[in-house]
Amino acid sequence: MFLEQANSGIMYLIAAVPVIFVLIMSTVFMVKAWREGVRANIDLEKMKKTVLSSAAFTVVPSIGILIGVIALSGSLGIPIPGMRMTFVGAIHYETMAADVVARASGLPSLSAEFMTADIFVSIIAVTTLGILGGVLFCIIGLKKYQGKLLNSVNKKNNNWGRIMFTAMFIGMVSAFIGSSFADLRHGSFTSLIVIGVSALTMAIFTGLSKLQHFKWIESFSLSLAMFAGMGAAIVANLLGVQ
Repeated sequence: MFLEQANSGIMYLIAAVPVIFVLIMSTVFMVKAWREGVRANIDLEKMKKTVLSSAAFTVVPSIGILIGVIALSGSLGIPIPGMRMTFVGAIHYETMAADVVARASGLPSLSAEFMTADIFVSIIAVTTLGILGGVLFCIIGLKKYQGKLLNSVNKKNNNWGRIMFTAMFIGMVSAFIGSSFADLRHGSFTSLIVIGVSALTMAIFTGLSKLQHFKWIESFSLSLAMFAGMGAAIVANLLGVQ
């Protein structure tokens, strides 16, 4: 069975190597930062509070990452999605890229039922090599790009930049929603139900976060909206909705 191979020991070992490397690198930087703070005579209590608050705001976004791993584990196993989302992965990118590869390879959907080793390797190549472009750009050209960008913003009005960014974001969201409407051709309503429930949940939490006593909910709104969407998908399937 495909999932037995995708969740095999060798796959966990392959995925563990980059994850351990990132954990070691993060630990080294954290120790160096702490030592630099001590050297600069920064108050230890302030440093401890900074560490605790940073840890708290790291855990919250990790809930969404965990959801992404769970969502993809049924079709790609646990090791590879877990590895991808440990450092530069995101559920919207991983799911979309994997689904595009699966459908381009002739599969009706991103499902372990139809998955083959060749298609699995193709998905891994696209989701790993495809994301390296942004990482390499940050290493090689981000500093120079930021300098030019800041000079441009300071010298002239940046309305066009904001308009282009907003248009790009709306286009990306429209693509996701459009693909869900495309599923209607095959009699599938689950995607639209998930979008509707998630959007409604996000709108409710956004409204609550504007109230004085519910500002804390802003940090949890995205993760809770994702949970609501997943719950809606489960309920829809239990009710026989395709």
